[in-house]
Amino acid sequence: MAADEGKAAEDGHAAPGPGADAKKEASPRRKLILIGIVVAVIVLGGIYWFLHRNEVETDDAFTAGRAVAVAPHVGGYVTELLVNDNQFVHQGDILARIDDRNWRAQRDQAAAAVDIARAQVNNYALLAEVAKKNFPGHLMVAQGQLQAAQAQQFRAETDYRRQHGVTREATSQQNIDYATAALDAAKAQVLEAQGNLETALPVIPNIASTEARVTEQQATLTQAEARLREAELNVEWTLIRAPHDGWISQRNIERGTLVTAGQTVFSIVEPEIWVVANYKETQLTHMRPGQKVDIAIDAYPFLKLKGHVDSLQLGTGATFSAFPPENATGNYVKIVQRVPVKILIDEGLRQDLPLALGLSVEPTVHTE
Repeated sequence: MAADEGKAAEDGHAAPGPGADAKKEASPRRKLILIGIVVAVIVLGGIYWFLHRNEVETDDAFTAGRAVAVAPHVGGYVTELLVNDNQFVHQGDILARIDDRNWRAQRDQAAAAVDIARAQVNNYALLAEVAKKNFPGHLMVAQGQLQAAQAQQFRAETDYRRQHGVTREATSQQNIDYATAALDAAKAQVLEAQGNLETALPVIPNIASTEARVTEQQATLTQAEARLREAELNVEWTLIRAPHDGWISQRNIERGTLVTAGQTVFSIVEPEIWVVANYKETQLTHMRPGQKVDIAIDAYPFLKLKGHVDSLQLGTGATFSAFPPENATGNYVKIVQRVPVKILIDEGLRQDLPLALGLSVEPTVHTE
């Protein structure tokens, strides 16, 4: 035995020991373990892919909502400010008051103008009623005066013929002159009576003219009443009220600030919040309105929201930008576009955790 070992030593080869056999046995086992790990990874990966194959997600998404700009209808100095930043208000709540003394004075002037116009309408209405009696009466008087003048003329003509038909010894020159003057005066009275009759003849037009004045004054009254309503609205608009429920944001006035009509003094963020997710155009193949969505919020990782796809915007974000691309000119490089998708939140919101506009979210749409 010793001789064999010496011979082996002389040949330069060491005899295999027990460690070599252990390595030979461990090598196949290690391979089996590695193969098992690879198979497990592939299986788990396949299972994960199968379970999530219909999920489309993006991190280019933000909360959105309605921010209503509040502006006064009238200008003036702010005399009272009744809200603070980020305060929740209800529709109709008074947010601020504007000095209304000038607007009240204008309202009083408009009310006085209405009273004057109403009095004028009543006055012309009475005149119209009187005219319906007076103008026919004037016509009858003129007709009577003409008949009286014509009778006086007939008498004067008779006296005139009598004075000129007798001999000179039976009358005097004075009587002849009196008869001539009386005839001339009678003719003049007839002409005057005829003129009065012509003036009194248009009874119906005169009555219509008076009634037209009533209509004109009624229009003036309507105009004055409209100015009064406008003045009353101006007084009412000195109270700046909340148009919707929501939180006060971007308050930029203080007590004593001079505001003008149309100037934005508040913004009110309404409670309704949704998500606008900008998905790549390649992710929209199977996306449809009504599909369920899981929503994760970066600000509140523990808050898991559920929602659904409401609609897809009919245009990419680049299309509605201030300077849309002009791909028909120059060299063209294809860029994957993004389309805004509106997602409504169905459940998971908490009243103690109101979502601010513009928060980063990660929606996952289930497209099965």
